[in-house]
Amino acid sequence: MCGRLSQYHGIHDFVDALSMPYPLLNSVGDQPLERYNVAPTTRVAVLRLEKEKLHADLVRWGWRPHWAQDRAAPINARVEKVAHSPFFRAIWPHRAIVPIDNWFEWVDEGGPKKQPYLIRRRDGRPCLCAGIGQFSNEPSEHDGFVIITADSAGGMVDVHDRRPVVWSPELAREWLASPTSTGHAEQMALNLGEASEVFEWFPVDTAVGNVRNQGSSLITPKASIG
Repeated sequence: MCGRLSQYHGIHDFVDALSMPYPLLNSVGDQPLERYNVAPTTRVAVLRLEKEKLHADLVRWGWRPHWAQDRAAPINARVEKVAHSPFFRAIWPHRAIVPIDNWFEWVDEGGPKKQPYLIRRRDGRPCLCAGIGQFSNEPSEHDGFVIITADSAGGMVDVHDRRPVVWSPELAREWLASPTSTGHAEQMALNLGEASEVFEWFPVDTAVGNVRNQGSSLITPKASIG
């Protein structure tokens, strides 16, 4: 996890879910994003706080430091290592929220193809995922972000052994707040992500496996099991 996600609501829906009392600097636009099948290396809507302004920007999903140009840019970072990893040292202090409607995982169920599953919050609210990255107010080729992942727990481990660290709105605001120290942020990420019971998951059409496919049919349940 997480290798594919959806952002189909508009940025204002995500900002409302976060509920931070700061002016919004929005470079994403006001219309629904309508992206049901978002792949790594593409630009994803991200929220970050800078100088008491909430920035909404489209940022490339994936990041690597300048000295690691010989390897692919990771899209995720393991919560157990990220705070002390030399690879992510430069961006660990630069926290962001990656607001998504859902993400997808693929499960080998013995068929000719792996079965894709959609995972989302049971209450219908956006998933406010913990992210870190390199950001600038003027788009740069060096900008990018990763989503922080943790071990799955409960029934979700049957879908995948990793999942994003998802915050409640209160903790998402604390994650972004500048007074939050890097040490406290690490403890938050290790211990305070939403529990498995907050989520539901169900199989969806295998068409989601092709990144060219879009549309709401990709998020329609085949049969609910979560």
